[in-house]
Amino acid sequence: MISDLHNAEFGKDNEKLISCIEKINPDFILVAGDIIVGKPGLTVDIGIHFLNELGKRFPVYMGKGNHEMRVSIYEKYGDMWNRLYEGTKDNITWLINESVHLDEYNVTIYGLDMKTEYYRRFKKLDMDEEYLLNELPPISRSDYNILIGHDPDYFEEYSRWGADLTVSGHVHGGLVILPFLGGVISPMIRLFPKYYKGLYSCDGHNMIVCAGLGLHTIRIRVNNEPDLVTINLSR
Repeated sequence: MISDLHNAEFGKDNEKLISCIEKINPDFILVAGDIIVGKPGLTVDIGIHFLNELGKRFPVYMGKGNHEMRVSIYEKYGDMWNRLYEGTKDNITWLINESVHLDEYNVTIYGLDMKTEYYRRFKKLDMDEEYLLNELPPISRSDYNILIGHDPDYFEEYSRWGADLTVSGHVHGGLVILPFLGGVISPMIRLFPKYYKGLYSCDGHNMIVCAGLGLHTIRIRVNNEPDLVTINLSR
């Protein structure tokens, strides 16, 4: 699982990062959004190259983060979204309020493209119970259901919808991780986020939050190394 690359590079053309992933040799890769930085005029080429190289090696399933969402809906970002999507769609599977069933594993993967108002700063917006039912395909009760939901703040809502496992990012590990206290601040300018890194459980449902690989705007990591997550599934 990968999230929040934000145009970071580990070696030329991310060769070191790709090599690390090759050593893991995953059955498939989940990308929980924010491969790019959503600012006008910035490149999407790093993200395109990285996703294509992964997609040539492994099945890759990607959901949007708030940065992909942002560049896809506002005119000021020009053709950033079209370039990213068109430049990668032949090598990876984008899940934009869509799902894909993996017969071999009896798994269905869903990708949530969450609306911009749910990413607002300072205070979490309540999510209506019908929102996920209306946005996502019907849940498959016979499968193990994985949701790519970029923002972990809505873990309880994802669980009630029916996600057996949610994979998230967005919080960058809280930037600074303090002993006993955890991550300090989220990109939404909220102190000590409840979900910042690692495995969480709620009524038999699980969520894994990746602390991400890159940064933007506030470029600080303390006790918080770039994060590449390996998940072993069993039923």
